[in-house]
Amino acid sequence: MPRKLVEWKIKNELWRIGERTLFCGVINITPDSPADGGRYEDPDRALVRATELVDQGADFIEIISDSMRQGSQRVPEAEELRRLVPVLKRFKSRIAVPICVETYKPAIAEKAIEHGATIIKDPTGLTLEQDLARVVTKHDVGFIVQHMRGTPETWAKLTSFQDPVGVVMAELTAALNRAGRLGVERNRLVADPGLGIGKRKEANTGLLVGLDEFSKLRMPIQVSPSGKAFAAEIPVEPCDATTIAAATMAVLRGAHIIRLDDVGAVRPAVLIADQALRG
Repeated sequence: MPRKLVEWKIKNELWRIGERTLFCGVINITPDSPADGGRYEDPDRALVRATELVDQGADFIEIISDSMRQGSQRVPEAEELRRLVPVLKRFKSRIAVPICVETYKPAIAEKAIEHGATIIKDPTGLTLEQDLARVVTKHDVGFIVQHMRGTPETWAKLTSFQDPVGVVMAELTAALNRAGRLGVERNRLVADPGLGIGKRKEANTGLLVGLDEFSKLRMPIQVSPSGKAFAAEIPVEPCDATTIAAATMAVLRGAHIIRLDDVGAVRPAVLIADQALRG
């Protein structure tokens, strides 16, 4: 099935997306990250890693300074800025691709943009801080809206749910409409169905299988498969192989952007999937 061609506006630059898959390389600068284990809290190490990700093919870099993981507690803004600002300062003029910062906090977004970020990603789908959309509108940055079910504090208690594609599509559409009502231009938006964000492995697999439904949004679709669990005939633990399989499936189902902890490990499979889409 051909992938829809879409546009994404970041500041004054218009990206036409769909001929090939874009890659978002993730750097987690929190001390308790399951992916990075606190290795990149140091700005110099974070810079080295960002350079590696760009060399691997990342089209933009995302920085996480307050992880959304099961059971996590939110950190104060002052602590988040202590982690984030030195890294952004280190990246400035040294990283040639756009920088995205994951946050739902308007004050953090303001400071991130002040220090060079041109994309904001809200992991909560505008369920916690709708004023974040006003910050995006004020600065004309790109805005990635991710679906989240519940909150990290409640994820362990959430039960399985029926029709994950229908539920996520409806709730993500509502979040995108909220962004629009708050002034965010449609072509500045990217939608992410939020694999693993309050969702169990059966829902993650269901979202991959039904990902083509999200093409109805007529905007870039981002999928984040790193470290996520998926249902299979036998028990399968999250690993590089499952990430590669999920990323490949997502591309073949219409994803425009694949968000990864390790771009180099997954990129070859995505390049093959891109070639398959071209026929």
